[in-house]
Amino acid sequence: MATFAAFAAVAFAAAWIGPTGAALSRASAEEVPPISLYASTLGDVQAVTVDAGAEGEARSLDRSGYTVYVTPTPTPTPTPTATRSASAASSSGSGGWVPPFVTPDPGSAQAIAYDMVLARGWGDDQFSCLVALWNKESGWRVNAYNASSGAYGIPQSLPGNKMASAGADWETNPATQITWGLGYIAGRYGTPCGAWDHSTRTGWY
Repeated sequence: MATFAAFAAVAFAAAWIGPTGAALSRASAEEVPPISLYASTLGDVQAVTVDAGAEGEARSLDRSGYTVYVTPTPTPTPTPTATRSASAASSSGSGGWVPPFVTPDPGSAQAIAYDMVLARGWGDDQFSCLVALWNKESGWRVNAYNASSGAYGIPQSLPGNKMASAGADWETNPATQITWGLGYIAGRYGTPCGAWDHSTRTGWY
């Protein structure tokens, strides 16, 4: 009986150890490389699969469907520059329009006035203002008369006999009228452009 029990135990051990031992020996014979972090992520790699049997060339991958928008830099607005001469701007005292210079006809009332303007140290810009001023007032006519106000002559003196302080021939002599008119302008407005500026703003000087 004891012999039979010992034989059964040996047979059971051989039956269990045989397959298991063979499997363990095969596993130990096959070396399994260690799993690294890089190797564990290979399964997440994206790949493009192209059907070998598809006709035509494989579609290429590009970024032509993408657009990039860049906010444009605003262009600064240029600052306008003044076109008037410095002397005209300073003498008129405002931003009013100053007429262009035109050379007067020799011997005319404007030619007489031009010489007198230069003699006072004023420039061509001041003469231009004077021409515009007296064009508006009298048209440079020595006998221009305003019946409603009583103003007379090239500078439209009010009353006309004020010009007698410049000469007894104030009624007919353009030089006398101009002399008086320039004195009046200098005393009241400083320059012809100052008088012209006042006239454009108020309608009189």
